[in-house]
Amino acid sequence: MEGDTFSGLGNGTTQVDGKILQTFQKSFVQVQNILDQNRLLINEINQNHESKIPDNLSRNVGLIRELNNNIRRVVDLYADLSTSFTKSMDASDEGDSSGALKSDGKAGHKRNRPA
Repeated sequence: MEGDTFSGLGNGTTQVDGKILQTFQKSFVQVQNILDQNRLLINEINQNHESKIPDNLSRNVGLIRELNNNIRRVVDLYADLSTSFTKSMDASDEGDSSGALKSDGKAGHKRNRPA
């Protein structure tokens, strides 16, 4: 699965630039790293909770804050990814000309969407 994250995007009518793919890949790696860190935080929070030791329970307050901040970062990264993807698709659509031949030799026809 790794390495073919965007293999289905280039379908002959829309080509996604390699630089954009690198940006997406970098963002997905950041998201995965944060999610991995969250898994560790959740495990530590659970252990502290189960121990019922006052110091451990107090430590959970900071750990939960860190977890919440990480979740906000993931949401922000996904929002940025969504915006970037939309902009890249809009830019590639503007670059298309109806009926023009693509590098694969197929004609590119834009569908007009009803308003």
